[in-house]
Amino acid sequence: MADMIRPVAPPSLPSLVKAAFDKARADGDVSYYPTQVAVLTPRSIPFQLRFSPTLANKPKAPKPKEPNAKPFNPFETPPPAMLIADLQPSHRLVLNKFAIVPEHFILVTRDWKPQTHVLERGDLAATFACIQAYHAAGQELFAFFNSGPHSGASQPHRHLQLLPVERMKDGLEEAENGSQWAVLAEKLEESKPELPFRIFTTSMRSDMSIEERHDAYLELYRRAVKLVLPDEEVSDEGEAKVSYNLAMTSSTMALCPRTSEGTTIRNKAGEDVGMVSLNGTVLAGTALVKNEAEWDALRQDPDMLLDVFKGIGLPP
Repeated sequence: MADMIRPVAPPSLPSLVKAAFDKARADGDVSYYPTQVAVLTPRSIPFQLRFSPTLANKPKAPKPKEPNAKPFNPFETPPPAMLIADLQPSHRLVLNKFAIVPEHFILVTRDWKPQTHVLERGDLAATFACIQAYHAAGQELFAFFNSGPHSGASQPHRHLQLLPVERMKDGLEEAENGSQWAVLAEKLEESKPELPFRIFTTSMRSDMSIEERHDAYLELYRRAVKLVLPDEEVSDEGEAKVSYNLAMTSSTMALCPRTSEGTTIRNKAGEDVGMVSLNGTVLAGTALVKNEAEWDALRQDPDMLLDVFKGIGLPP
């Protein structure tokens, strides 16, 4: 196996991201969607529920003008206002154009690679370089990856998403039980809280080699495939066999096989009020709703969130 260049993120990455986000927001290049937040505690597990009514009106990507034209790819040639930094040898960092968490940014491959393929060594190495840059600055970063039709993925060009944990806490100081919330993936590795869907975890170390970190991911991926498709042969490259979400922090990696993007919830009168869809931020312990009926129903009956969890994956 050929040696690869170890990616190194700028040591000033947290301040670069903040400056880029603040300028892009002020100039109208980034849309920020403020949210209301509540902390639900089904089975005593603190879980953020956020409500953004304006997100339902988010603009859709432009459709190709010609019938056979390829769909718009926002990561192919990012405009200067969205570009944070190049991350050699094979990635770049861009802002998320539609942010719910301030300073949400994205690691994208410079060349086209499919979102549905198994991640490569360089993808994990570049992600962890960003996590380390935040950790060295006394901050933490939550990275996640959505792969497959049931994962909440929306762009086919390979990308991992990065959220500053401190900005994920915005508004929690005013929420009941807000101080109890912490990144779920790290709790899973530490205390194994009881959840109604299967999540595989392993610990991360700063001194792991690029190969060791990639091998840790592949082991979680293989376990997920064997759970969903027990008789399937598992390849370490190419098209992934299952939908899944991956999460990484400075101390933990977690992977959740997915069988559905979301489930319908009902209010106390038994009426359908909407579909709650979850992506990789479920591994942080957060969920987003876009209408008030969903927001009200889940706050009135927090255990309903457990039914959503049961519907998106496989039982433990």
